Amino acid sequence: MDKIRENLANAYQIIASWGWDDSTYTHLSARVDNDHFLILPFGYLFEEVTPESLLLVDTQGQVVSGIESQYNKTGYVIHGAIYQERPDLQAVFHLHTPASIAVSATKEGLLPLSQWALHFYDQVSYMAYDSLALDKDTQGLSLAKELGTNSVMLLRNHGLITCGKTLHEALFYLHHLEHACRVQAFSHEPQSGWVIPDHKMCLTARNDLLSFEQDLGIRDWNAYMRKLNRDRKLNQSYASVS
Repeated sequence: MDKIRENLANAYQIIASWGWDDSTYTHLSARVDNDHFLILPFGYLFEEVTPESLLLVDTQGQVVSGIESQYNKTGYVIHGAIYQERPDLQAVFHLHTPASIAVSATKEGLLPLSQWALHFYDQVSYMAYDSLALDKDTQGLSLAKELGTNSVMLLRNHGLITCGKTLHEALFYLHHLEHACRVQAFSHEPQSGWVIPDHKMCLTARNDLLSFEQDLGIRDWNAYMRKLNRDRKLNQSYASVS
């Protein structure tokens, strides 16, 4: 469990450095076993998360170990429900980025306008806005059912979810989904319409992009970790000087 704690805390730090968190309102989790997962305490910024601060929670939403001042029910409803329905998943990320919300609010959803978007061609799940996810047996179950066998979801008017068989796979999907949403959100459809690859090419690109490396996301994860470690050493150097 120690390695899972360390990796999840690092994921929080990486996403904080990208500026993709939303104050104290979003969450990442990592599965520990069939019935338990790790998640941040409610009220923490992503940049504050350490391996020791992470909570161990069961899929019913009960805190098994760790201390938090306020119970973040939405986090447990979302993550617990997905883990129960998808035993293949080891990590679930939920974010509220402006770009993903903008795309989620369009009737078309994510369009294949960029190579980033082609990672998810015909494999994005959607869920209608349903206020705060407070009821695991209704909202949580509905969300997990709508996700189906996909690894990414756009929550209408709300944000995104990415999942992975590994934590670095979930982060891989997050990187590409956010950039795909940014391209679409920042673009305005020209009068002549979009230039979009045909269906056959979209499928070919998706298959190529997702089979480019054997352990999806590990190369990027290793690069992020090198940068994170460099930044930590630099911060330590500044601290020692001051």
